[in-house]
Amino acid sequence: MDAMVNFSVSHLIPVLQTAIGPVVLISGVGLLILSMTNRLGRVIDRGRSLIRELPRLHADFEISRVRAQLEILSFRAKLLQQAIILASISVLFAALLVIVLFLSALFEFESAWLIGGIFIIGLGSLILSLIQFIRDLNQSLRAFSIDIGEQP
Repeated sequence: MDAMVNFSVSHLIPVLQTAIGPVVLISGVGLLILSMTNRLGRVIDRGRSLIRELPRLHADFEISRVRAQLEILSFRAKLLQQAIILASISVLFAALLVIVLFLSALFEFESAWLIGGIFIIGLGSLILSLIQFIRDLNQSLRAFSIDIGEQP
Protein backbone atom coordinates (compact mmCIF):
# COMPACT_ATOMS: atom_id res chain seq x y z
CA MET A 1 0.00 0.00 0.00
CA ASP A 2 2.86 2.39 0.79
CA ALA A 3 4.31 1.86 -2.69
CA MET A 4 0.91 2.65 -4.18
CA VAL A 5 0.73 5.95 -2.23
CA ASN A 6 4.26 6.90 -3.35
CA PHE A 7 3.39 6.00 -6.92
CA SER A 8 0.23 8.12 -6.82
CA VAL A 9 1.97 11.14 -5.32
CA SER A 10 4.91 10.91 -7.71
CA HIS A 11 2.42 10.53 -10.54
CA LEU A 12 0.52 13.66 -9.47
CA ILE A 13 3.57 15.95 -9.10
CA PRO A 14 3.85 16.59 -12.87
CA VAL A 15 0.11 17.27 -12.93
CA LEU A 16 0.54 19.84 -10.16
CA GLN A 17 3.35 21.45 -12.15
CA THR A 18 1.17 21.54 -15.27
CA ALA A 19 -1.77 22.98 -13.30
CA ILE A 20 0.26 26.02 -12.23
CA GLY A 21 -0.23 27.68 -15.65
CA PRO A 22 -4.05 27.73 -15.52
CA VAL A 23 -3.93 28.84 -11.87
CA VAL A 24 -1.72 31.81 -12.81
CA LEU A 25 -4.17 32.58 -15.63
CA ILE A 26 -7.04 32.54 -13.12
CA SER A 27 -5.16 35.00 -10.90
CA GLY A 28 -4.30 37.35 -13.76
CA VAL A 29 -7.78 37.33 -15.25
CA GLY A 30 -9.19 37.91 -11.77
CA LEU A 31 -7.25 41.17 -11.59
CA LEU A 32 -8.50 42.07 -15.06
CA ILE A 33 -12.09 41.42 -13.93
CA LEU A 34 -11.48 43.65 -10.91
CA SER A 35 -10.33 46.45 -13.20
CA MET A 36 -13.33 45.98 -15.48
CA THR A 37 -15.82 45.99 -12.61
CA ASN A 38 -14.24 49.21 -11.30
CA ARG A 39 -14.67 50.78 -14.75
CA LEU A 40 -18.27 49.56 -14.89
CA GLY A 41 -18.93 51.15 -11.50
CA ARG A 42 -17.53 54.46 -12.73
CA VAL A 43 -19.66 54.27 -15.90
CA ILE A 44 -22.79 53.67 -13.82
CA ASP A 45 -21.93 56.48 -11.39
CA ARG A 46 -21.28 58.90 -14.27
CA GLY A 47 -24.57 57.92 -15.90
CA ARG A 48 -26.50 58.53 -12.70
CA SER A 49 -24.80 61.88 -12.31
CA LEU A 50 -25.75 62.93 -15.84
CA ILE A 51 -29.35 61.79 -15.35
CA ARG A 52 -29.61 64.01 -12.24
CA GLU A 53 -28.13 66.90 -14.24
CA LEU A 54 -30.54 66.56 -17.18
CA PRO A 55 -33.64 68.29 -15.64
CA ARG A 56 -31.56 71.36 -14.75
CA LEU A 57 -30.42 71.94 -18.33
CA HIS A 58 -32.25 74.44 -20.50
CA ALA A 59 -30.26 74.83 -23.70
CA ASP A 60 -30.95 72.29 -26.43
CA PHE A 61 -27.25 71.83 -27.17
CA GLU A 62 -26.56 70.99 -23.50
CA ILE A 63 -29.42 68.50 -23.40
CA SER A 64 -28.27 66.85 -26.64
CA ARG A 65 -24.69 66.70 -25.32
CA VAL A 66 -25.85 64.95 -22.12
CA ARG A 67 -28.08 62.57 -24.07
CA ALA A 68 -25.13 61.68 -26.34
CA GLN A 69 -23.04 61.06 -23.23
CA LEU A 70 -25.76 58.82 -21.78
CA GLU A 71 -25.96 56.80 -25.02
CA ILE A 72 -22.21 56.26 -24.95
CA LEU A 73 -22.29 55.32 -21.27
CA SER A 74 -25.08 52.82 -21.89
CA PHE A 75 -23.09 51.26 -24.73
CA ARG A 76 -19.95 51.19 -22.58
CA ALA A 77 -21.83 49.47 -19.76
CA LYS A 78 -22.94 46.76 -22.20
CA LEU A 79 -19.40 46.35 -23.53
CA LEU A 80 -18.01 46.05 -20.02
CA GLN A 81 -20.74 43.59 -19.05
CA GLN A 82 -19.82 41.42 -22.03
CA ALA A 83 -16.11 41.74 -21.24
CA ILE A 84 -16.66 40.73 -17.62
CA ILE A 85 -18.83 37.76 -18.60
CA LEU A 86 -16.30 36.56 -21.18
CA ALA A 87 -13.40 36.97 -18.73
CA SER A 88 -15.39 35.03 -16.12
CA ILE A 89 -16.02 32.26 -18.65
CA SER A 90 -12.27 32.18 -19.28
CA VAL A 91 -11.64 31.71 -15.55
CA LEU A 92 -14.27 28.98 -15.40
CA PHE A 93 -12.61 27.10 -18.25
CA ALA A 94 -9.19 27.49 -16.64
CA ALA A 95 -10.59 25.99 -13.43
CA LEU A 96 -12.24 23.22 -15.44
CA LEU A 97 -8.89 22.58 -17.11
CA VAL A 98 -7.21 22.05 -13.74
CA ILE A 99 -9.95 19.61 -12.72
CA VAL A 100 -9.69 17.68 -16.00
CA LEU A 101 -5.89 17.52 -15.64
CA PHE A 102 -6.24 15.97 -12.21
CA LEU A 103 -9.00 13.57 -13.22
CA SER A 104 -7.07 12.42 -16.28
CA ALA A 105 -4.03 11.73 -14.11
CA LEU A 106 -6.09 10.08 -11.40
CA PHE A 107 -8.00 7.78 -13.75
CA GLU A 108 -5.08 7.47 -16.18
CA PHE A 109 -6.93 8.34 -19.36
CA GLU A 110 -5.56 10.35 -22.26
CA SER A 111 -7.64 13.40 -22.95
CA ALA A 112 -5.45 15.63 -25.12
CA TRP A 113 -8.38 16.77 -27.28
CA LEU A 114 -10.49 17.58 -24.24
CA ILE A 115 -7.65 19.42 -22.49
CA GLY A 116 -6.73 21.26 -25.68
CA GLY A 117 -10.35 22.18 -26.36
CA ILE A 118 -10.88 23.53 -22.86
CA PHE A 119 -7.66 25.53 -23.11
CA ILE A 120 -8.59 27.00 -26.50
CA ILE A 121 -12.11 27.94 -25.37
CA GLY A 122 -10.73 29.58 -22.22
CA LEU A 123 -8.16 31.65 -24.11
CA GLY A 124 -10.63 32.42 -26.89
CA SER A 125 -13.03 33.78 -24.31
CA LEU A 126 -10.24 35.88 -22.82
CA ILE A 127 -9.38 37.29 -26.25
CA LEU A 128 -13.02 38.23 -26.87
CA SER A 129 -13.15 39.83 -23.43
CA LEU A 130 -10.10 41.94 -24.19
CA ILE A 131 -11.60 43.02 -27.53
CA GLN A 132 -14.71 44.27 -25.71
CA PHE A 133 -12.49 46.01 -23.17
CA ILE A 134 -10.61 47.80 -25.96
CA ARG A 135 -13.93 48.82 -27.50
CA ASP A 136 -14.91 50.31 -24.12
CA LEU A 137 -11.67 52.28 -24.03
CA ASN A 138 -12.43 53.69 -27.48
CA GLN A 139 -15.94 54.68 -26.39
CA SER A 140 -14.46 56.32 -23.31
CA LEU A 141 -12.30 58.52 -25.54
CA ARG A 142 -15.34 59.31 -27.69
CA ALA A 143 -17.24 60.47 -24.60
CA PHE A 144 -14.27 62.56 -23.54
CA SER A 145 -14.31 64.24 -26.96
CA ILE A 146 -17.91 65.26 -26.33
CA ASP A 147 -16.97 66.56 -22.86
CA ILE A 148 -14.31 68.87 -24.27
CA GLY A 149 -16.47 70.01 -27.14
CA GLU A 150 -14.86 68.11 -30.01
CA GLN A 151 -16.90 66.23 -32.56
CA PRO A 152 -16.92 62.46 -31.81
